[in-house]
Amino acid sequence: MWLTAVNWSLCFFFGSASVHVEQPAQRSAELEELVIVIQSQRNSYHVQRSYQRKEEILQEAANLGQGVPVVLLLHELSDYEGNWSILPALPLLSAIYGESASWFLFIEEETTAILRVLLKVLKRYPVQEEWFLGQRLHDNKPSIVHHYAFSEDPTSFGYPDPAAGWALSAPLYQRLAERIQYENLKSDFTIDLTHEIALFIWEDGRGPKLTSVPEFCTETRDNCATTFTTYLPNCGDPVSKTDIFVAVKTCEKFHSVRRHCGKTFAILRHFLSEAMPKVDWLLIVDDDTLISLPRLRRLLRCYDPKEAVSLGERYGYGLMQNGYSYATGGGGMVLSRMAVSSLVSSGCSCYSDDAPDDMILGRCFTSIGVPITHSPLFHQAQPDDYLGTRINPQHSISFHKHWNIDPVAVYRNWFQDSHLRDEL
Repeated sequence: MWLTAVNWSLCFFFGSASVHVEQPAQRSAELEELVIVIQSQRNSYHVQRSYQRKEEILQEAANLGQGVPVVLLLHELSDYEGNWSILPALPLLSAIYGESASWFLFIEEETTAILRVLLKVLKRYPVQEEWFLGQRLHDNKPSIVHHYAFSEDPTSFGYPDPAAGWALSAPLYQRLAERIQYENLKSDFTIDLTHEIALFIWEDGRGPKLTSVPEFCTETRDNCATTFTTYLPNCGDPVSKTDIFVAVKTCEKFHSVRRHCGKTFAILRHFLSEAMPKVDWLLIVDDDTLISLPRLRRLLRCYDPKEAVSLGERYGYGLMQNGYSYATGGGGMVLSRMAVSSLVSSGCSCYSDDAPDDMILGRCFTSIGVPITHSPLFHQAQPDDYLGTRINPQHSISFHKHWNIDPVAVYRNWFQDSHLRDEL
């Protein structure tokens, strides 16, 4: 029997023969085979920041002279708002770039990619294999944010810090892009993006775990492939206290209006009424929301109140089935006057007074084309429900729920100093 199409050679050891198959050489990544996805948002401030980040990356590539990567702004990939959750975008990303890309790198608007170091890092991982790379985080205790996953040993499961960026090799993202088209997610809700992506990739142990890469950084130090600045930018003087109207939803014990959605839409109409002063921003919170107004005032300076802005901690519902996003109510929902006016005039309303108001608002804003703008400074849960490295005592705006905690102590630990400094 003759063997063809394979290059065979004979190696002799101690008089016996064995067959040796020459393996193809492992190919390393090149800059032009890298697709950098900036997880941009449609709001004008975030569009500007993401374009600045793109220009910085392309300028560094030009200085290196080793090719030019594809730099993609995620909000420009398609009109579908749910692409922010990444998994719905994978089939389209694969269809456009699958033949030419060896790696996809996902970064946030404030993440810097140092290309010369990044190339060296990626060359350590053969592009023919499935790789999921990032700065590894793990829960120290079971967390409601992660649906108490891995409750017996929370440290056993790793997920990437989004601020440091994370990468997928070609074989992995191509397989994921195919799989996502026929496999349903375990939950209709998208809450903590990178944790849920890591769970989908891990596939109950059948897929790869996250490989921790020390050069994926969130602070500036030697030999970093990525670094991160801040989620609380300095855009100038904080907005005035008189530019924010604060509405606190409460319960029947303290107020005659009982229903969540009914309360919220009553607030929206009252905000626009002649009885109210005409201010730029509406903040809607629960009566168990803790919030730093000085930090919120600083953050709001970055946004144009003449634009329709819905700002908060963004969740998603049914995003794999053309669903919608919403700002979680407990962490605080911030709406510009233009956003409130657009929503009220659209005629969108509660299907019942006791419907979940934050989800109804999200669905309404989606129907009229107002994007939900995400800030990780808002938190739907308590501080202990988040990994310590994910939340910063200097850069958190809100927390929610008073169960089994001393809310005054939480306020003092997380917000009081900032109030004193900012009021001086």
